[in-house]
Amino acid sequence: MEIKHGLHLSQRPSLIMTQRLQQALKLLQLPQLELNMVIKQELQTNPVLEEEDDLIEEPATVQEQRMEGDGLPTAEPEKEAPADREDEDWSEYYQSNDLDNPYIPAEDHSAEYFEKVAVTTMGLSENVESQLRLLPLDEEEMAVGAYIVGLLDERGYVASPRTDGLGTPETVVQDIAEALGKPAELVDRVLRVIQRLEPSGVGARDLRDCLLIQLRHRGQGECLAYKVIEEQFDNLVNRKFNDIARHFKVTLEQVQEAGDVIGSLSPKPGHDITQEEPKYIIPDLVVERVDGEYVVYLNDRHVPRLRINMTYEKLLRERRGRGDKTREYVQGKLSSAKWLIQTIEQRRRTMIKVMTSIVQKQREFFEKGIGFLKPLTLQDVAQEIGMHESTVSRVTSGKYVQTQRGVFELKFFFSSGLKQESGEDVSAKTARNMIQQMVGGEDKREPLSDQRIAELMKEKGVDIARRTVAKYREQLQILPARYRKRI
Repeated sequence: MEIKHGLHLSQRPSLIMTQRLQQALKLLQLPQLELNMVIKQELQTNPVLEEEDDLIEEPATVQEQRMEGDGLPTAEPEKEAPADREDEDWSEYYQSNDLDNPYIPAEDHSAEYFEKVAVTTMGLSENVESQLRLLPLDEEEMAVGAYIVGLLDERGYVASPRTDGLGTPETVVQDIAEALGKPAELVDRVLRVIQRLEPSGVGARDLRDCLLIQLRHRGQGECLAYKVIEEQFDNLVNRKFNDIARHFKVTLEQVQEAGDVIGSLSPKPGHDITQEEPKYIIPDLVVERVDGEYVVYLNDRHVPRLRINMTYEKLLRERRGRGDKTREYVQGKLSSAKWLIQTIEQRRRTMIKVMTSIVQKQREFFEKGIGFLKPLTLQDVAQEIGMHESTVSRVTSGKYVQTQRGVFELKFFFSSGLKQESGEDVSAKTARNMIQQMVGGEDKREPLSDQRIAELMKEKGVDIARRTVAKYREQLQILPARYRKRI
């Protein structure tokens, strides 16, 4: 068989996403804050666009005077400039060449203007080291302390510096001493100094050590809870309260009280200090009840309203010569500006249409609460509004709605369903809410098992398996029954 190279023509349909279509999909997916950034960037790069709020409208009488028979505004006759106009010093109109600096009137010297400074946060190691440098330590102790601080993990524990993986909490001090070539007594002394710093529990070698440090910070080094951790930690982890009570010759109620004190301690003190900046949520949509009906509108008061600068349209009408680069440039910017305005308007209509469909399908939730949330899929909404499922997914991704019951992500209203005896489906979120209410109202001396919760839910008409109850309980971060038992 002989193989030859050749050219062949063929026709076949294919879907090609143009650059404008990609831009439309991107804008549809952006939340409000990111959309503002895109619009501001476009305003800086496209001279044809301008904000409506920044424009000063001329009085109607002035506009009427400037209208001619063709209905188009005409330019005012240019006034002759003075002879010395070209020699005028324009620098007096500007305070500086830096456009980012605020304008300060020349005659106002008493006002104070402060520059915005970005706020930086310290991580755990930086925070502990800054406290360490305030202590009266000599140079050698400070060097050992800085090395120990560098070994802190995200929990606030001191890890062994050994690279062979054989280091243990019991050998941390000896491993650090060998790595630095310093006496173990010096390392242990500096480590105890670090353990007295904030957050309480930092510098611990394991969980047991962390809990003991926190109790010493509280001045509870002689209480029963301290003795339980120090002498009966394994029985405490396995909740063998009877063995602990026999060992210390106390009642089960006293052991339970000691367990409550231990439960108030932080197992990961390093998580109390984080470098993550707070995330602020600005709802993209608002749902309000007006005269018995729910009204949906966009929370886009801070989104700039755009329009076309009429000066450039006038420029296009005046420059009708072919091959004019200025005309081509303005025509391209004008087309881009119109497309952006149409895309933003289409985004508004699509978001309102999707949220209106959600409100109609989840009306009982808005009226009665989460217990009446119905199962809903993206396909259900897409079929009702006549759009593709991927479009609905883009609209609901990362966007929030403000309602009379709180602020929710749009994805909150979508969940799978569980069968009921009546034949209708109940939302998985509703099932989790039922489990949470059952656990909250249970007898703590006889907590409900997963099997018992499944039976109670079946009595209420919700068909659910025990393993599903266990999965939902873990999602709600609820402990198993044997760990919830109280004495």
